[in-house]
Parts: sequence; structure tokens; C-alpha cells
Amino acid sequence: MSIQSFSRTNRAVQSLPKHLLQFAVDQRYEEYTSVDHAVWRFIMRQNIFFLKEYAHKVYFQGLLDTGISFERIPRIEEMNDILGRIDWGAVAVDGFIPPAAFMEFQAYKVLVIACDMRQIHHIEYTPAPDIVHEAAGHAPIIVDREYSNYLQRFGEVGAKAMQSRRDFELYQAIRHLSILKELPNSDPKEVEEATREVERRQKNLGEPSEMALLSRLHWWTVEYGLIGTFDKPKIYGAGLLSSIGESVSCLEANVRKIPYSIDAQNTPFDITTRQPQLFVCRDFNHLRDVLEEFASTMAYRVGGLEGISKAIECNNIATCEYSSGLQVSGVFCEVLTDENKQPIYFKSKGPTALAFRNKELTGHGKDRHAEGFGAPIGRWRNVHVAPENLSRDQLHSVGIVDGRK
Repeated sequence: MSIQSFSRTNRAVQSLPKHLLQFAVDQRYEEYTSVDHAVWRFIMRQNIFFLKEYAHKVYFQGLLDTGISFERIPRIEEMNDILGRIDWGAVAVDGFIPPAAFMEFQAYKVLVIACDMRQIHHIEYTPAPDIVHEAAGHAPIIVDREYSNYLQRFGEVGAKAMQSRRDFELYQAIRHLSILKELPNSDPKEVEEATREVERRQKNLGEPSEMALLSRLHWWTVEYGLIGTFDKPKIYGAGLLSSIGESVSCLEANVRKIPYSIDAQNTPFDITTRQPQLFVCRDFNHLRDVLEEFASTMAYRVGGLEGISKAIECNNIATCEYSSGLQVSGVFCEVLTDENKQPIYFKSKGPTALAFRNKELTGHGKDRHAEGFGAPIGRWRNVHVAPENLSRDQLHSVGIVDGRK
């Protein structure tokens, strides 16, 4: 079934902006083999046998509520029919997608489902996203309202995170490595070379960007989270729920259990191997509290000189928003300050667009500002009101008159 046809049956998918639809693909259900379906059945039966004691209590109800069959690989359109009842949706994607896009899908309450099926020799764990991980791991837990709210809010926050070019280069390296590791006849030398490239990118990441730090919080909760008490934690992370091997080993004593807090942002992860430590949260509201604590430090909430400086440091497309609602989107390269270290002027380089409350201003797109954009910011000297709140008479008093240069 095509993307367009099933999007008409699900409000969450239907609400997606056009720039996200570029990542959506058809599931090509008829290409799954009998071996693929057999692998699915084996994984589900093995996981159900073990997880009935160790998974979060909502997991099994979630499997029923989201239409996940134990007997065959699920169809995305069938999942959409059922997910729509809890105001979520799903789209098929081709493996890893960029972190910013992934976050934005979550903000729209849409799960991205990588529809590949892991090879039979990777039954216990695959480093590449596949339909077991996405459909049987992520989907069941969202029937819990608190967790659903957390996941959507994470998407909203993540969509506003600063991301550096180095982040994207690391994402590309990890994507390449995960694909090679899942291919049935990969050249070991290629895998070794790709592994070294990931390690090199990780070492040269520099100061982690907001997106890099948020990705760690996402990994240690949504992907590899434990919940409850330290003596008997339950599994809710999709990476654990979808891995026969790691769902068993994660509860062993040699895997360190750490109380979940904002400090988890300082713990990097390796997507290609089992995790040596995991974080335990009290409940799903605890996750939301930590997320909001992190969000309070982000550029979009802090603003001012610190926010602009983060944008310049990332050297990637960002949006600066005036208190009036005017938005400037581009790659920022300079900020000037006054004697009190307050920003008074900023500048972008390369194609830049102006918008007002998320709608591009007519005649002020990238073509108009192809070489960048610069403008004053902040309060005017000897004027104690924000410029957008000045009356016409007040504007005239400082020499600003409609139609006069």
C-alpha cells in the first residue's frame, strides 16, 4: 500500500509536513520471505516467554492494543488503523534517518518503522534498525499515556536541538557500519574499516552539541531504559524488548545499574555492541522531569547571547526568533555585543530565510537572502519598550515613519 493511501486513514500521519515525507517509503510486504516470518515468530515467542516476568506491565497489553501479531510480520497499514485509536501513527522508513528528522516524527506522534528484517544469524541482536525493534519494541509501550506524552515531548524538544555538522557525519558513519554488519556477506575488512571510521568520528566530535546530548538521553531511556526498583527493575526500552540476547543479559549483575538523572547525558553509547551499564528511572513521569531539566538549558529556552553563540558554534542551520515573532533561519556566523555583553547585532552566511510565526515572509526566502542576512537585535537605546510594542507616535518620535527611508 502506498504512503499516500494509508496516510489518509491516520490523522497523525496525515498531519506530517512535506519535508518529513521524503523519508517515508513503502513497506513492500510481499518481499518478506517465509524465513523472515519464521524469524519473527521465533523472536516473538522467545521474547514473550522471557519478558512476561521482566518487561514493564504495559508491554503485553500494548502488543494487543497496537495489533502486533506473534505469527507474522505486521503490516504498517494495519498498525496505523490501531495506532490511530491512541492518536499515534506509523510510517515505513529505510533504516536510520537523521536524528533531527527522527525527533520531529516523534513530535507529530508518528513512529518510524524500519521495515527490514534481521538476518537469521542476527536473531539475538542486530545493530541495524529493523521491524522487530521498531514494531515489537517501540510501539507497545506507547499505549501508556505517561510514556506516550514523554515520547512526544522528547520529539518536540529534540526538534529544537542544535546539531553540528560533526553530529551528522557521525550519524552517516554509524548508519554505514550498521548496514555492513547486517548484510549477510559483508567483507570483514570493510566492517573493520567502518568501525574505525565510527571510532574516529566519535573521538573528533568535540564539545557535544545539544542533539548529541539529547541522543544520549534518548538512548538510555527510549532505547535501553529500565524502570522501577534496583533490586527488580523492569524493561521498557525498545532495544532491550526487541533483543533476545540483551533482554536476558541486561539484568545480570555485571551490567551496572545507575539511577537515571540528567547526568546520563554525559555517558556515550556504542550502538554496535551490548551496553555495559543501564539507567533505572522511578516511573515515566521521572523521565519527563529530567527531559524538562535538560530543555531548560537549551538555546531555544535560554536565548540571548548564549543561544546565538551555540548556533554559531554548531555551524549548521538554526533559527533565531525575535520577541515579535520574526524568525531568521540560516547558518549564523557572527554576533556583536554592547558594553554589557548584551547582543546588539547578528549575522548569517549563505542562504537565509525570514519567517513570521513559522510561515515564510513573501519575498524574503533563500533566493532574496542568498548571501546571508544581518540585523540589529535587542532594545533600542533610551527606549524602554520592545520595538514591536511601540505606537506609531512613538516610532515617529525616533524618526521612523512609514514609507520614508
